[in-house]
Amino acid sequence: MSLPKASGTVTNAGASSVLGNLLLTSKWAQAAELACAFLIPAVFLAILHTLEDPSPLTAHLLIAASIVVMIGVVWLGLRLRAQPWSHLGLTFSRCGRRTAMRAVLKSLVVFIAALAAFVIGTIVMQSLAGDREGADLSAYDHLQGNLPLLLLTLASVYLTASFGEEVLYRGFLMTRLAELFGGGKAAWLMALGMSSLVFGLIHYQWGPIGMVQTAFMGLALGISYLAVQRNLWVTILAHGYLDTLLILPLYFSRSN
Repeated sequence: MSLPKASGTVTNAGASSVLGNLLLTSKWAQAAELACAFLIPAVFLAILHTLEDPSPLTAHLLIAASIVVMIGVVWLGLRLRAQPWSHLGLTFSRCGRRTAMRAVLKSLVVFIAALAAFVIGTIVMQSLAGDREGADLSAYDHLQGNLPLLLLTLASVYLTASFGEEVLYRGFLMTRLAELFGGGKAAWLMALGMSSLVFGLIHYQWGPIGMVQTAFMGLALGISYLAVQRNLWVTILAHGYLDTLLILPLYFSRSN
């Protein structure tokens, strides 16, 4: 697996503004951008915790809103730097059937790898803590036997988690951290480790086991992101399969 070079640290010729040049050349500006992006969910979570007994729909909407705002920050940073979305690994150009099929096949391999990492995280945590319970998914109890809510939740999850989290935690966070650390092989490895840790921490509502499970899963997705030459569509698809596998059993658990 060859690690990419973080091109944003190399040139600022295409930047369209003083702020764009600053984001390309100043480590402080790059760090501030990252802090700004990841303070947003903290604000939305604080709002959520001020609400008295919020409904599952309200919680999902607030989480979705935070991801939309975060992606807005990502878009603004790209625009100021005069960089396309492909800088983060996300392309919107048409592709042929053969290319699409290859991406789907790769996503299935990534799905298996991420699922295996999720299971390994479970085994590691259970062996350390002696707790045989899995992640705390009680926040999804409302899905049990409720088909309309299941479909609505899956649609929301595909947009906010499968797509949004891959853009944010693989595309944006890994790329910007690698640029911040200098863009070399060691920088990408540090970015991989830190993004996996952050990905685990944002799933704090799943409990300690859930955070470890998702950190391992994030590590597998991050390695895969690099292995497929940072093609985000591959990890987005794999993430979607994983989310479906996690959510569907919650619907069937008490529907009979």
